[in-house]
Formats: sequence, structure tokens, C-alpha cells
Amino acid sequence: MLERIEELTIKYEELGLMINDPDVIADQSKWRTLMKEYSDMTPIIEKYNALKEAKQTVRDALDMLESEKDEDFRAMLKAELNEAREMEDKLIDEIKILLIPKDPNDEKNVIMEIRGGAGGDEANIFAGNLFRMYSRYAETRGWKTEMMSANESDMGGFSSVSFMITGAGAYSRLKFESGVHRVQRVPATESGGRIHTSTATVAVLPEAEEVDVNIDMNDVRIDVFRASGNGGQCVNTTDSAVRVTHIPSGIVVSCQDEKSQIKNKAKAMKVLYARLYEMERQIHDSKISAERRSQVGTGDRSEKIRTYNFPQGRVTDHRIGLTLHKIDAIIDGDLDDIIDTLITTDQAEKLKASSEE
Repeated sequence: MLERIEELTIKYEELGLMINDPDVIADQSKWRTLMKEYSDMTPIIEKYNALKEAKQTVRDALDMLESEKDEDFRAMLKAELNEAREMEDKLIDEIKILLIPKDPNDEKNVIMEIRGGAGGDEANIFAGNLFRMYSRYAETRGWKTEMMSANESDMGGFSSVSFMITGAGAYSRLKFESGVHRVQRVPATESGGRIHTSTATVAVLPEAEEVDVNIDMNDVRIDVFRASGNGGQCVNTTDSAVRVTHIPSGIVVSCQDEKSQIKNKAKAMKVLYARLYEMERQIHDSKISAERRSQVGTGDRSEKIRTYNFPQGRVTDHRIGLTLHKIDAIIDGDLDDIIDTLITTDQAEKLKASSEE
């Protein structure tokens, strides 16, 4: 590990010279690329420099203990030695985590799609609860939420809803939310007080740019139609809704949230790019052997990942065996305890895998 960081240190110093080179600065595209690489490496180098200081403190304390006779001063040196060794171990662990190859999508915005599953009206109501939960969570992180498309249910909630969350590191925090979410509660429509179990599926897609996915527009059919449902004066009076069909993959995306046909088309294309990118990514990931997959999941929407049990006031994430008895706070967007544990578990598994190689 230390040899690898020494190599990174040399490269880091070279990058530092390059980003201050007037010729490189003149080429803004190249400068931004190098600046991002430099910024990504900075935390590792800072931790490594701190590690070297801790190691030097250990050496100095050991040297002084060999010749020091005063017991009070020896006690002080031993305390300093123990503190430096603890810091050394802590920094090594932190550096190992920083050296884990980053998911290239981690800094991307996300498109989330939530669909009511088994359970009829109650499943759609639960889909609406999940939409609000993620919207509230986005607010706490200072992220922006933008509706892409929505099919509202007669009894409340959504049969399906698609929305974008824009913010630094959105995908890194939300990527483990893909899968089947299960709710157990007495529905408002249940007169007998019986507990029902319903489900909703969540898909988290990293926002894809045109450079990430190549779409031949000859393979795309675009239809326009009149919007339906709540939408203001333009509903049922103008052909503002847009349906985009990608013929080779069979993916169909509809958007009618905006009054402008152009805006609806742009949103639909964003979703199409994201779905195609995710499809290509899953094909790539499926080639990874089963034992190398993280226990926190592959993002398969058929995988049951979490149960929200209202009578018991608990939320259980089945992948990591985590149960929290604060369902009201979680449904209101307090997701950090769950997400932090998922990220920590994923990092631990990747560290274990790298140490076994």
C-alpha cells in the first residue's frame, strides 16, 4: 500500500506542476480534467503526510524512551507513543478506504423511478410515501428535486413516478436504494383493522450524458399526444405530452409534466439516456462473479431490500440486518443512519476483497 502511495505522491507533484503551467491553463478542457484528478488525489496525499508524521512521532518516542530515566517523563512519552500508534492505525484504515477504486458514477445526479407493486391502491399510496421520503432527504442534503413524469393514483400516491435529484454525490448516497421496498400497515381504506403487506419498486439511475450512451436517432420514435390529469390549462387542449420509444431496446418513456412539448421531450430523452446507460452497466456488472458482488445488492429491482413495519414502528434493511425503531423519522427523510451503514458495509467488503487478491 505504501509503495502505491509513493507512486501517487510522485504523480500528484507532477500534476501540481501541470495545472500551474500557462499552456495547460490555456486549454481549459485539459486543465479541468487534470484539476479533477489532482483534487481526487489530494485527500489521499494529505492522509499520507499525516501518516508519515505519526510514524515519525512513534520513532522519536521510542528513541527517547531508550535513554530517558525520569519516570514521569517516561510516562508522558508512553502516552504520546500510544496516541501516535492509534493515529497511525486510524490513518492506515482511512487511506485504505480512499484507495478503493471509486464508482465513476458517484458524483452524478440521479433519476429515480418508483412504481407501485403488489397491493393495489395501498402499493400506490406507499409509492407516494417513498417519493416524499426521498424528496425530504434531498432537501436535508441541499439537493434539488425535479419531477420528470408522474401517473397519479385515484386513491392517492402514484402508480409510477420519475424524478431527478441534482446535487453533489447524489448517486453515491442513493445507489443502494434500488430494489423492492415492502410496507406492513393497516391501510386507511381497511375497515377491519387488518395489517396489509404491499410493495413498491425503486430504481436509481445515474444521470447519463450523450457521451456516455450513443443513441442513433433513427432508432427513436417520438409521438406526441394530449396530456391527461392534473396539469393546468393546457391539459387536453394541446399535444404537449411526449412518448419516446427506443426501438432496438423496446424502452418507452412518456413525459407530460411540462406544458411545453420541447421540455417534455428533453426530459424524456434524459430518462432514456439514463435507462440505456443503466442497461449497459448491468450487462457489464453481470460478468462479475457472484462471490465478488456486494451483499448490499446489485441494484436489481426484483430484490427485496427493506421492510417498513408501521405497527412495530421499525424499518429493517434485510441486506445488512439493520433494524431501526424510528419509522416516522425515516419516512420523513431521515435516511442517513441506513445509508451510512450501507456505505460502510460496502467499503468493508471491498477492502476484504482487495486484501484477498
